[in-house]
Amino acid sequence: MDAMPRELSYSQAIQEAMAIAMEADERVFLMGEDIGVYGGAFQVTGDLVERFGADRVMDTPISELGGAGVAVGAALTGMRPIFEFQFSDFATLAMEQIVNQAAKMRFMLGGEVSVPVVMRFPAGSGTGAAAQHSQSLEAWLGHVPGLKVIQPATPHDAKGMLLAAVADPDPVMIFEHKLLYKMKGHVPEGHYTVPIGKAEIRREGSDLTIVATSIMVHKALEAAETLSGEGIDIEVVDLRTIRPMDKATIIESVKKTSRLLCVYEAVKTLGIGAEVSATIAESDAFDYLDAPIVRLGGAETPVPYNPELEKATVPQVPDIVTAARDLVRGKR
Repeated sequence: MDAMPRELSYSQAIQEAMAIAMEADERVFLMGEDIGVYGGAFQVTGDLVERFGADRVMDTPISELGGAGVAVGAALTGMRPIFEFQFSDFATLAMEQIVNQAAKMRFMLGGEVSVPVVMRFPAGSGTGAAAQHSQSLEAWLGHVPGLKVIQPATPHDAKGMLLAAVADPDPVMIFEHKLLYKMKGHVPEGHYTVPIGKAEIRREGSDLTIVATSIMVHKALEAAETLSGEGIDIEVVDLRTIRPMDKATIIESVKKTSRLLCVYEAVKTLGIGAEVSATIAESDAFDYLDAPIVRLGGAETPVPYNPELEKATVPQVPDIVTAARDLVRGKR
């Protein structure tokens, strides 16, 4: 009898990836606020400080700009830092180092240097953390040449994409939705990587393509199961990487289904759904469309503290069901 597949939570998968990377390469070390003895704001680093010591699991002062600067500088010297922002919102304080330094050093120095830094961003709403601790800012960094931006949606991908990020010679920004940390799933033992820049078709279908990211992948899959009972067959594409975006997979899916719905948690305006939509509009897949492209994104407001209002600001499963049904039935 075959053994049951090993399951880990999303946060355990990340922790295991960091441990594997640190065991394999002494240049890999961790930085961030409260990641040492406390184990991280979301307990992702756990007991790594006990396993690897305070020299490799480093608590930083409450200075995101300073910490990010040290991480970029360490990467320039040949180290491979993994820097954790306590909340993705706090990256706004470090944008100078991320956007003007990490992203541009290779270009400004003629390709003579690389900046192999990984930055982790606990992101998204759903924890009652209010407007300054609940944003989804991946599109900000996805706008910057020189950065790679990823959003793993499963424990399997969280581990594999982090290990791929550590091995990458350029800066990789990982956005981890906070509500995914406790999600469990199959995670192979040992070292493996999931390619950066490659989307994954999570569910095949023929009537509509939903391109989703992060936690919205799971909501899209739930919506697809609901709609299958109505005879509507949904294809769900997990984008996984914001930059570089896997446009070929999106185009081929839309050619098959002739309809496109983009679902993401970040504010709708100027979000990744706009880039996905433009990809189809500028490709030969446009001629295959049987309905307008629809974007279903977050509301044009800061995230409220009140839990019911908070839910109302981001797409939920019933919203996806309604938008998808209307698209397929010609009501859009």
